[in-house]
This record gives sequence, C-alpha cells and structure tokens, in this order.
Amino acid sequence: MSIGKILSSNSSGYTVLPGFCDVHVHFREPGFSYKETIATGSAAAARGGYTAVCTMPNLDPVPDSPENLEKQLLIIDRDASVNVYPFASITIGEKGETLSRMEEICEKYGARIAGFSDDGKGVASEQIMREAMKTASRLGKIISAHCEDLSLTRGGYIHDGVYAAAHGIPGIPSESEWRPIARDLELAAETGCRYHVCHVSCRESVSLIREAKKNGVDVTCETAPHYLLLDETCLLDDGRFRMNPPLRSPRDRDALLEGICDGTVDVIATDHAPHSAGEKSGGLAGSAFGIVGLETAFPALYTKLVLEGIITLEKLVDLICRNPRRRFGFPECDGWSEWELDREFTVDPEEFLSKGRSTPFSGMRLRGVCTKTVCNGRTVYERNI
Repeated sequence: MSIGKILSSNSSGYTVLPGFCDVHVHFREPGFSYKETIATGSAAAARGGYTAVCTMPNLDPVPDSPENLEKQLLIIDRDASVNVYPFASITIGEKGETLSRMEEICEKYGARIAGFSDDGKGVASEQIMREAMKTASRLGKIISAHCEDLSLTRGGYIHDGVYAAAHGIPGIPSESEWRPIARDLELAAETGCRYHVCHVSCRESVSLIREAKKNGVDVTCETAPHYLLLDETCLLDDGRFRMNPPLRSPRDRDALLEGICDGTVDVIATDHAPHSAGEKSGGLAGSAFGIVGLETAFPALYTKLVLEGIITLEKLVDLICRNPRRRFGFPECDGWSEWELDREFTVDPEEFLSKGRSTPFSGMRLRGVCTKTVCNGRTVYERNI
C-alpha cells in the first residue's frame, strides 16, 4: 500500500489505514523500565495502529554519546515490535550546558535516529541552542524542542487560568511555552536548522509558528490529542489530568483546532508518557507529569474530530501518518492497520498493553477498534475477538 492511496475497505466492512507514525513517545528504557519498556511500549503502539515511533531521550543513561545510544538500540533490536527511531539528546545529560556528541552519534548511527531533543527539559541557554542548531543543520538532522522556560513556571502544575484561580493553585503561564518558541524561531531563521516544536498547547505558540512559516522558517510543530479534545474546564483533581504542558483554556484549544485545519500544526503526536500507579496517585498536586496515549489516540481523534465534522479522515491520516513521515524522513509506508470504524467501546485502561494506565480519556465512549496491525510484513497486533 502506498501512502498516496491510503484508505480502502474490504467486503467485511473493515477499513485499512497505513501504519501511523508518532514522533513523540516515552518508552522509558533503559533506566526506568518499571514505567514502560521497549517491548510494552511498542506493543501498545501496535494496538493503536502505529508502526513507527520516536522515543525521547530522558533515559538513564541519556543517549548523549554513541556508547549510551547503543545501549538503547540493542534493546530496540531485541524487543521492539514496531519501528523505533530514538532521539539523541541535544546536551550532555540533558543538562543544557554542553552539546552532546552530535557528530559522533550521526557518524555511527545517523540513519537510525529521529534527530536531537532534550525533551522533558527546555534548553535555557540561547548560545547552546544556537550551536545545537548550527551543528544539526550541518548534519542534516532535526532539532525537536521541548519549549519551557522554568523561570516562568513558578512551581505550577496546571494552566494559569480559571481553575487555578478558583482553587488557589499555582499556574503554569502560556508565556513559559511561547517565549522559548519565539527565541528558537529566530535562531532557526538565523541557522537554517530544520526545527520542530514539541507538544504545542497555547494560542500564542500557534500564532508565532504560523507567522514564521509565512516568513520561510523551516519549522513544523506537533500537538497532542488531549490538547485538541480537552481543556481546563475538564480538570478533575486526579493525576490523569496532570501533564506538561497542561490543559489550557477553551480559547487555546480553539486555536489548536484552527491550526490543524489551516496547516499551521503539522503533526498530532501522543506524548505517550507512562508512569507507575503510585506516581499517578497523588491527585493534581502530587502526581508525576505525563499520561499515556498510544492506544486511545486514533479512536479519540476519529470520534471527536472526524465524526463531528471538524476534519476529514484523510486529513487525520495526514496528521498522524503522512506529515510526520515526510518531515522526519521515515519510509512512506512500513505497514498498515485494520479497523472497525463503526465499533463503539468504552476506554478501559486495564485493557492497555502499555504499563501506564493514566489517561484523561478513561471511561469515554469512542468509536474505532483496531483489529490488526502489520509492520514490515509481520503481524504485530491482532485483536482477540
């Protein structure tokens, strides 16, 4: 199946879609396998219809050298059931102080990495980011940036909005996201770097990226299903609603929806970030940041965006398949998934193949059940009927 001819239905009523591509997941191995492993993460990806994923580098050891990256690659080669492209880190230890061994990593493993990121942390130093972009540009690799100015977050853990004010909770302002994006867009224009913005959540970020694209900056960005389908009015004092960046205002959500419709937002990625049950049991105040998303992404987006007429199914496949593959240079088609699009189900985290169970979509009625996923000619998931 070519990526240009993406949709087909067989006589049994199943719909076949090309394998999805998620450019932002956390599989936690090596270093934190009690949260997730390459095996369980890729199994969850396959169940969600994904055949390619990009893993983030907040690991132990951080993949900041060929030696450390190799530890992760060996596990991927042994345990992954879908194609896994790891990000190497931008800086040593993701500390934001010294560039990682970018050239050595590319010399040995350039064909295997998605690019460079310090996801989980923002690169605070303008000079370090400039040098990283110059080096990445020379190496032909993407910088995928977690944009967060910690000096502005003030210990917040939800959006600095109505809910925070009503409950006397420290809030995370949108400025902590859009201000680093504004800086990086100027650096990308200066260096010619291929620049990708992680998990965009607020309207100011969308506006900045839209304007930069008009000005010829080589920038793309992603948002996540929860930012498109939920906002701060949905918050409950439950760890499954704590993520970074946080759910923002209805106006921000509207801006993101406009962004996916007009092409400003190129990609929907899950930011699949599993934690143990204990780490997510402390409510909003005491839980770790992060939720899981691989097994709910397509059904949630299909139900809430396609069936409600906001975007077409073809457009959704652009956002979760075509666009990420083209931007990151992955094979156009490495597999496919089969779906019962009319089948309704209730999201039950206890059925997840991921070790993570924390999702704001728990209990939601959705449509679209994956019955089979094939990657590289091999069946990697098949639903037990």
